Amino acid sequence: MNDRYQKILQGMNLPRGVAAEFIGVFSLMCIAGGTVIVTGGENLVAAALANGIIITVMIATLFHVSGAQFNPAVSIAVAVLGKQSWQRCGCFILAQLAGAICASWLLSVTLLGVLDAPVVGEADQTMEHIGLTIGLFSDLDQLGVADSGWRVMVLELIAAFFLMFVIMGVIVDRRSGHDTPVLMAIPVGLIVAGDILCFGPLTGASMNPARSFGPALILDYWHLQWAYWVGPILGACLAAWCYQTVIGRSD
Repeated sequence: MNDRYQKILQGMNLPRGVAAEFIGVFSLMCIAGGTVIVTGGENLVAAALANGIIITVMIATLFHVSGAQFNPAVSIAVAVLGKQSWQRCGCFILAQLAGAICASWLLSVTLLGVLDAPVVGEADQTMEHIGLTIGLFSDLDQLGVADSGWRVMVLELIAAFFLMFVIMGVIVDRRSGHDTPVLMAIPVGLIVAGDILCFGPLTGASMNPARSFGPALILDYWHLQWAYWVGPILGACLAAWCYQTVIGRSD
């Protein structure tokens, strides 16, 4: 495995890269959260398709500008591999969080109270939500199911592991033969959709701390937020290390 991705990042303009990361996550949050709202949070296939499509399109559109990371867990994993500086990683994460927050705010002021959005909360303290990443193990409304932070963390770790492993194989490792952003984007979009189909009912299938943080901040709903940070970051870093150590070796 060579340093193609690292060289691409080193040749990028940082301000443009930051703008691209903001736009990428803003688009993701708008489409993902908007789909939850307009479907009432009841259509898993629609959510998987919406997320997979927007990720595919934005990677194909912005890969040459920022490397199309769009996820703090991915940015940290890339920095851990030494393929980008921690300064760039920090700038990208701030841009990603800002994109998710702005999109969540926009969804809250334009769609909440107008459509039959899903609700979260208990008893008389329920509120409509704008795409919170919650599932069977993290939704306080689920009666008879144990609220389980460790399950959320482990499942998010697995989902993010799959995502980062695919990113390593089709984007970072040149041997894959995927030399155009479109060919790189399609497998990543498919694994995002697949993760949502499998893990969505259980955790919301965030795989992305920014995706979880934006609506949590706007709605002031922080239940198990730590699990949606720890799980994806550990999963992405583990996948990057495993790929580089086991598969990425030239020998």
